[in-house]
Amino acid sequence: MTFRGFRVFAAAAVALALGLSLAAQQPPALKRTVVSKTDLAGCTDREAVMVWVEIPVGGAEGRHQHNAEAFVFVIEGTITLESEGATAKATLKAGDYFTYKPGQWHEAANAGTTPAKLAVVFVAEKGKPLTVPVK
Repeated sequence: MTFRGFRVFAAAAVALALGLSLAAQQPPALKRTVVSKTDLAGCTDREAVMVWVEIPVGGAEGRHQHNAEAFVFVIEGTITLESEGATAKATLKAGDYFTYKPGQWHEAANAGTTPAKLAVVFVAEKGKPLTVPVK
């Protein structure tokens, strides 16, 4: 290998290492898709919001709360769940469900080997953010 060839090789190796390092620092992206948003009959300050949540392998929601009652069903995959009031993390799989009261913090993470998919129905306060991060 010539000196010029070595420099090109070394530059490529450094670029690859930097790219892998930056990629390793980025957590997998969570995807939330609002499927439906509907006013509740006879209740002017609330709405029903249906959301599809996908948590990739290694991904986590981040600790958060909702201005809503939340009804969650695990469609696919396995998640670990940490929540206010629980003494330990729970492990939930497809077919399991859980609920949250407004303002109750929680965080779901996917430590499994396949993406986790959740169906969520919120009974939310109109005009307020649906999801609020908790530090």
